[in-house]
Amino acid sequence: MRKLKLDELNRVSVAEFKKNDKLPVAIVLDNVRSMHNIGSIFRTADGFAVEQICLCGITAQPPHREIEKTALGATLSVSWHYYITPLEAISQLRQEGYRIIGIEQAEKSTMLQEFIPVKEEKYALVFGNEVNGVSDEVMQNIDACIEIPQFGTKHSFNIVVSAGIILWDFFTKITALPA
Repeated sequence: MRKLKLDELNRVSVAEFKKNDKLPVAIVLDNVRSMHNIGSIFRTADGFAVEQICLCGITAQPPHREIEKTALGATLSVSWHYYITPLEAISQLRQEGYRIIGIEQAEKSTMLQEFIPVKEEKYALVFGNEVNGVSDEVMQNIDACIEIPQFGTKHSFNIVVSAGIILWDFFTKITALPA
C-alpha cells in the first residue's frame, strides 16, 4: 500500500471551499485558553466544512503564530467571528436560526449516540474552557446538551478530541439523512 501524495488528495482551493455547501453547524468556543486547541479546531472545522466558528471571551483570534501552528491555514478557509461573551454569540446565532447545543456532562444531557439531528435545522455547538467546561451562564441558555459517553478514569476528553468526535457524528448523521 502506498500513501497518497498531497497533490493526489484533490483538495479544493480556499476560494472553492468558501463557495461550497457547508455542514449546517457553527462552533462556539466558550473561553478556550489554548491557542493550539483553537488552531486544531479550525483545522477540524475545515475538514468537516462547518459554516463558522465563534470565538468568545478569552479565546484568541487569528492571525496568531500559535494558532497557525495547528490550524495550518484553516483560519483562512473557515469563516470566524469574535464575540466579547459567549452569550452574545448565542444570541446572534439564535437570531440566525441555529439550535444551541452545549457539549457537556450535565443533568438531562442526551448521549451522543442517541441524538438525531434534523436535516433542515442548523446547530451551534458550544465547547467550553479546558478546565471549567461550558460556562454556567451559557448552560442556562442552551436548547439541548449532548454528552460523549466515556468509560475510563478521566473526567473528560480534550476539547479538540471532543470536537472531532461530535463533528464526525453530526457529519455522518446529517449526510445520511434523506433529502
